[in-house]
Amino acid sequence: MGTNENEDGELPSGVAADCEETVHRLYHYLDGELTEERRSAIRRHLDECSPCLNVLDFETELRRVIADRCHDHVPDELRRRVAELIEHEHELAKRER
Repeated sequence: MGTNENEDGELPSGVAADCEETVHRLYHYLDGELTEERRSAIRRHLDECSPCLNVLDFETELRRVIADRCHDHVPDELRRRVAELIEHEHELAKRER
């Protein structure tokens, strides 16, 4: 729990996040996994703190590059084998009921 958080781990209304908390919660912020109150606090901090905004920009760009360049092709034979194994497991589970 950060120094500004209440017992539920939330920031009181109007309290801005600090640099450590902002960077710590940045992945959750990017993934949309925070409450609106926490997102607002982090956004206020990012609006006023260029070093943290630079971290956000870097992480956003890194995610974009990874998404653009990391496309693995799964061979059709492997897909077929995995589908067969899943079907086999499903059939076994139905018999055990």
